[in-house]
Amino acid sequence: MYRMGKKQELKRGFRFISIFSFCTILMSTWEAQFPLGPIALFNGGTAGFIWGFFLCWIGFLLINTSLAEMGSMAPTTGGQYHWISEFAPRKYQRFMSYMMGWICVLGWQSLCATAAYASGTQIQFLAVLNYPDYVPETWHGSLITIAIAAYGVFFNTWLAKKLPLIEGIVLILHVLGFFAILVPLWVLSPRIDAKTAFTVFNNGGGWNNMAASFVAGIASGIGPLLGADAAVHMSEELQDASRVVPRAMFWTTFFNGLAGWIGVITFCFCIDSLEVLESPLGAYVQVLLNSTQSAGATTAMSAVIIALGIFGQLTMVATASRQLFAFARDDAIPFHGWFSYVKPGWDVPFNSIITTFITTSLLSLIGIGSSVALNSILSLTSVAILSSYICSIGCIIWRRVTHQPLLPSKFDLGRWGLPINIVSEIFCIFFFVSAFFPPAPNPTPDIMNWSIVIYSGTLLVSLLYYFFYGRHNYAGPVEYVRKLD
Repeated sequence: MYRMGKKQELKRGFRFISIFSFCTILMSTWEAQFPLGPIALFNGGTAGFIWGFFLCWIGFLLINTSLAEMGSMAPTTGGQYHWISEFAPRKYQRFMSYMMGWICVLGWQSLCATAAYASGTQIQFLAVLNYPDYVPETWHGSLITIAIAAYGVFFNTWLAKKLPLIEGIVLILHVLGFFAILVPLWVLSPRIDAKTAFTVFNNGGGWNNMAASFVAGIASGIGPLLGADAAVHMSEELQDASRVVPRAMFWTTFFNGLAGWIGVITFCFCIDSLEVLESPLGAYVQVLLNSTQSAGATTAMSAVIIALGIFGQLTMVATASRQLFAFARDDAIPFHGWFSYVKPGWDVPFNSIITTFITTSLLSLIGIGSSVALNSILSLTSVAILSSYICSIGCIIWRRVTHQPLLPSKFDLGRWGLPINIVSEIFCIFFFVSAFFPPAPNPTPDIMNWSIVIYSGTLLVSLLYYFFYGRHNYAGPVEYVRKLD
């Protein structure tokens, strides 16, 4: 903190187990595969779902290894925009850092709304299952989303000091829930043969070839593996951060990815027909119902997935608020003093947490007028965070290729650094491009993937902020760094 020119304002209450729990619950990889599965099943089928997720897992292991090294060099809440400020070519540092700072802030704010809205939608599916006369309305989902967001604020303010302990307890529920869901599926479900599960693809979107369909469906594996960099954004509340952050990032990705892949394979073996994609209950709720033949058991199993998803959302609130806090601390946004305020005795950026709640609530209200507009905004999440990975890893590649000095690290990749960074960058770019694919080559406006429009609009807004505000007020984190002997 002294080297980076920052004042220690947050209490360091996290250690390895608690931050590992924090990141594991935030990613909720095996849980997220159930509601996101239809994306890959529609474009890819069971084989596309299984191998697409495996490809994402390997890719993110390499990506997060590259990010982990930078996290050990500079363990700061700012994360990617701070690294870009330190590692980019001198004449581009301020501009690139500012743009990526805005992208990261908006990406994490969008992620909080995405997680809350997804949990709200799943609750509505259970209501349909148990009360057939219930007709789900978009405003119902919006109200549930706001309630979940309020729950996240409660945990991140009044219970903030207990957050490391809570994360450890929820990790136990995460592990027990994994077996509580999968064991009944292993025992009760009708199973397709292995050849069908692992080799039969589906081109539901009508693409010209199966490769394009596979790429369009791979987004279901990207989302659940994003977020290991949350350890970096919480690093100023973590003891021995330069050593613990990289370990937490790597092992979170490894174990979450392994559990997720087992969950994907299990789910695919339970699908005897892709007609489940048309179910009003949602595909995974219908699969659970087909397996258990009991509405009560299906409700209980779905409730476990939903509850863990809600706990994941509260960790996203913590991460998103810290990202906003760090960016404001560097004078990057108007009213930066208010956003970076740390409430005495609470040791949390209270105003940033409240802002995250307000943002989630306002985004959820958009769904009342247009669910298409809301889904388009929420689609910003993956491409925003991936673009920050691309820029950060690109900067470290530049330093290695041009033999620029690197900061000391307790997670030094050594001679393997450049090859890992290059392969990581290739994966990042591939995932980034695939996140823009629509579900079909000629989509109608209501199913169109509007990510490219929203992302471009975000870049434009960031550029305008830089022109009118940032270039006059933002120096970049690198300007506060002290040179240590």
